[in-house]
Amino acid sequence: MCVFVFVFGREPDIPAWAPLLYQLQLLDIREKPDPLILPISDRMRIGNQKRERGNFHFQREEYSMAARAYWMALEVLTTRTRDGRSDVLLEGEEEEVQDYRVKCLNNLAAAQLKLEQYDDALHTSRDVLSLDPQNVKALFRTGKLLSDKSEYQEAMEILKKALKLEPSTKAIHVELSKLVKRQSGGKDTQKWQAKPARLLGDNIAPFLTPSKKKPPGISWTFLLGALVVALGSLVTSVVLTARN
Repeated sequence: MCVFVFVFGREPDIPAWAPLLYQLQLLDIREKPDPLILPISDRMRIGNQKRERGNFHFQREEYSMAARAYWMALEVLTTRTRDGRSDVLLEGEEEEVQDYRVKCLNNLAAAQLKLEQYDDALHTSRDVLSLDPQNVKALFRTGKLLSDKSEYQEAMEILKKALKLEPSTKAIHVELSKLVKRQSGGKDTQKWQAKPARLLGDNIAPFLTPSKKKPPGISWTFLLGALVVALGSLVTSVVLTARN
């Protein structure tokens, strides 16, 4: 790194803004340690560092680099050894590793969507559900991607499950409305509505109800107004007749 004072120079031998030339000498080379022979605690630390690096790239919209970082994190975040056997784990370590893997997979799916790698994103989201079947992010992404692939029946089941877990999430309602329109060929003859929770109890899955419109008719207000006008005309006619 350049020493800040040299930006202003050092008279008389170093003028202001003088370029600096560094010479580096390589003293040693060390092999990268095999993560699969490290203790689980070290794997989680390294894997989480790589996941955070992926988040850094994602925020900078460097989605390819983010996806690569998430893949590298997933390679480390495993309870398997190099020969395929399971490590001896302390209490809670397996759940912690799984939690980190779920986070990495969800982040990887988000990066794949940004890269328009939709089939890969669907596969990754299914991997999340294999570890955490009630993960709402993965359910929503899986349902949306299946809907885009015209696999409406499975998409409906998955999105309903996501809605049951998070009934107040607007994005799920919006995606279900889109799915209903696609199933009906794009016609707006039916509207997506959610049943009141007090009627359904735990079953808060939305359902289809045809939109109902009242048939056109004559309102009571109109009839009353017409009657008043008629009576006024009659009274006026009687008064004029009496004067004549």
